Amino acid sequence: MTPADGSFRSPGAAPEAPAAFADRSSAAFPGQYARTRRFSLGVPRQFGVSPDGRRVLFVRTGGGSDPVGRLWVYEGGTERVLIDPVALRADPAAGTAKAAEGRLPEAERVRRERAREYSTGVVAYAADAAARVVTCALSGALWVVRTDGGAPVHVPAAGPVVDPRPSPDGRLVAYVSGGSLHVIALEDGRDRPLAAPEGPDVTYGLPEYVAAESMGRSRGYWWAPDGRHLLVARVDTSGVERRYLSDPAHPERPPRAVAYPSAGTANAEVSLHILPVTASGPVPASGPVAPSGPVAASGERRVDVAWDRATYTYLVSAGWDNHGPLIGVQTRDQRTLRTLAVDPGTGATRTLHERTDPAWTEIVPGTPARTASGALVLPEDTPGTRHLNVGGTTVTPPGLQVREVVAVEGEQVWFTAGEEPTAVHVWRWAPADGLARLSEGPGLFTAAAGGGTVVLSGLTPEGPVAEVRSSGPDRPVACVRGSGPDTADVTIGTARTIASLGENPVVTPRPEHLLLGRRELRAALYLPSWYEPGRGTLPVLLSPYGGPGIQLAVRARTWFACVAQWFAEEGFAVLVADGRGTPGRGPAWEKAVHGDQLTPALEDQTDALHAAAARFAYLDLSRVAIRGWSFGGFLAAAAVLHRPDVFHAAAAGAAPTDQRLYDTHWKERYLGHPRETPDHYARSSLVGHGHLLRRPLLLVQGLADDNVAPAHTLRFSAELLAAGRPHSVLPLPGAGHAPADPAVNENLLRFERDFLRSALDKN
Repeated sequence: MTPADGSFRSPGAAPEAPAAFADRSSAAFPGQYARTRRFSLGVPRQFGVSPDGRRVLFVRTGGGSDPVGRLWVYEGGTERVLIDPVALRADPAAGTAKAAEGRLPEAERVRRERAREYSTGVVAYAADAAARVVTCALSGALWVVRTDGGAPVHVPAAGPVVDPRPSPDGRLVAYVSGGSLHVIALEDGRDRPLAAPEGPDVTYGLPEYVAAESMGRSRGYWWAPDGRHLLVARVDTSGVERRYLSDPAHPERPPRAVAYPSAGTANAEVSLHILPVTASGPVPASGPVAPSGPVAASGERRVDVAWDRATYTYLVSAGWDNHGPLIGVQTRDQRTLRTLAVDPGTGATRTLHERTDPAWTEIVPGTPARTASGALVLPEDTPGTRHLNVGGTTVTPPGLQVREVVAVEGEQVWFTAGEEPTAVHVWRWAPADGLARLSEGPGLFTAAAGGGTVVLSGLTPEGPVAEVRSSGPDRPVACVRGSGPDTADVTIGTARTIASLGENPVVTPRPEHLLLGRRELRAALYLPSWYEPGRGTLPVLLSPYGGPGIQLAVRARTWFACVAQWFAEEGFAVLVADGRGTPGRGPAWEKAVHGDQLTPALEDQTDALHAAAARFAYLDLSRVAIRGWSFGGFLAAAAVLHRPDVFHAAAAGAAPTDQRLYDTHWKERYLGHPRETPDHYARSSLVGHGHLLRRPLLLVQGLADDNVAPAHTLRFSAELLAAGRPHSVLPLPGAGHAPADPAVNENLLRFERDFLRSALDKN
């Protein structure tokens, strides 16, 4: 009911909406959100295009509520499934192949945690150079399928398989098992290790923690184009601190050890090695590679790649093109990033390019790369713009912020960039044609390309999209527009639809996009669909991330926009703002948080709130809550600590309360080495400030989180208790940094809503 004063407020209960709204209540949303894994199920993704442009590979689950991923190919105007784990499970011929999703190898479980993977079944694949032979791992079993016909084949391996990748000619498959790198010949099944760990803390072919979590490097080995050698990362974590994560709900289970380098502590030792593979199959019986021992019967030996690893601590990127191996290495302080060419015969390196920055050198995915002629493709920063540089020439105009290089074909470069922070588009640059934008309308787009075919995919305000464009007249164009069974086919010429099987949300986001304050903060305001301005005031809920690498106030139907609208339907005016430190507005904007990740971020949220309230009188500044996860959780807790005059309640999930407990590469990028700049860490942490708490605070923590460890929440809670500051803690047994249990995700939304509603009613 509407109180006499016209405000929407009722003690301990949701504001009662008009009857028209009750007919389409949002009560079902939390369950749908959890069941659909944040609306990711059923949406095609991970596109790959064959070099001739005729085949498009992708992963898609069986529907909006089906978590099992299948591998698909689109070719000749039709799509067909290549690997279906459900069918394999039902096939008696699969036998002991373990086609069903069962117990994952630990290295695969970790890989999925780093990738924030929400589905099961086929979640990743790799193909040979022609996209004819495709591999994937299902519960540690190696499966191979040909795109030109035939059933998937289980190939027995020496152990549980992680990250299988065919050789460019499709004759061999490399994979990691137990920290060893193996190669298996598909013709006769001969399997032999190329490199075996010298101790329990050594692995070959896998990325270390900070590479996968903080650098975006998810791989640890790379094939040479001729398939005769592999470039392999060796990781030694013997000097890295260990964290032990246990499951208090299952005390009978042993704790899990995680090699986690906290800020200021030792990193893993990472080196690169070139391993030969005989042309006729796997390496002969000389066995595993010793540090400098023989590999092949021909006398070829392992080649160690040489660079100043003491100075250039981090292996940021690696690859092997027709010009040879190409790697990116970075200093511990991240102020210098070098691009090195590697001589595959000697392992010697030479510097092709060096970037420096007084704050940090930003890692741009897909770079460095080279065109067919050998021209280097690199980012180039000015204070206002992140440019693309090809062969020493800047090819993008001021204001176009480059995000990622997605493909290099011949002399053409495909990349994503934005002219406006709320949208990301696909662009192509070619020497003859210059610069062209390929995607249209508002949205967040990316691409895969090959052989004159490009797949444009992403999110628009209406939902997911994926469009396959081919330049050949005999190649049909296929499109995906929106999601759900009620989506109409879209035809462009001879186009066909590749269906997106995801569910449409029962709550449709309806944001009003805003520019707020003197810094023109990009923001989105979500109001209840049933609310009529002028009928009273609404409590305000800020729902930021607010930190590096992620934007939320974008023109796309993201899962986060759906959640924001749901909170609005539950009676809040939800404000989402991207402040300093978030991407998309140039290097100076990103680096405004150097040395202080708290003050600018909190100022921008406060400024956004006040600027919005000045424009919209129905925002009730006497009832303001804030919620967030990870950096957003940190920001939410900081808001009620440092600005209780503005923020009256907070729900903080997985909040990094002590920045010294976060990993080296991510945290030292922004705050420096804690031994050299301890004041940066003190200023940017919540610990030490617990006595300031005056407002209701909910801390939510996954007890299996190996990113933001439970120690962050538990130590801060102990500090609050010692200071006599009441607060609430919600532990999530078995949950990682991104909780996967649908029941947890469903009810956590309701729990947050009820906590914040009750806290504001008592304000």
